[in-house]
Amino acid sequence: MQTLANWNGGGPGPWILFFPLIWAAVVVGVVTVLRRTAWRGRVAPWRAMADPRPTGDSPLAVLGRRFASGEIDEDEYWRRLSVLDEQFGRVGKGGGPA
Repeated sequence: MQTLANWNGGGPGPWILFFPLIWAAVVVGVVTVLRRTAWRGRVAPWRAMADPRPTGDSPLAVLGRRFASGEIDEDEYWRRLSVLDEQFGRVGKGGGPA
């Protein structure tokens, strides 16, 4: 009876080719587990840049929400935005940073 370790009498046999596949599966499994658990809370470096859109309760965010909900019309929006621009100097006419 021949064993797997002595296939055809010369070497370990074709089953040795499975070892790289097993190691690749282990590496893929470890990376998958880390991505789903430990790395989930982190922010990627390319996402850490400041978002130019206003967020939270800033005056610009409140103004944008009021315009989007229809509380104020476009003329009122641009008038108030120009006042905020003069006061804070953050926003140009296009809505992006000046």
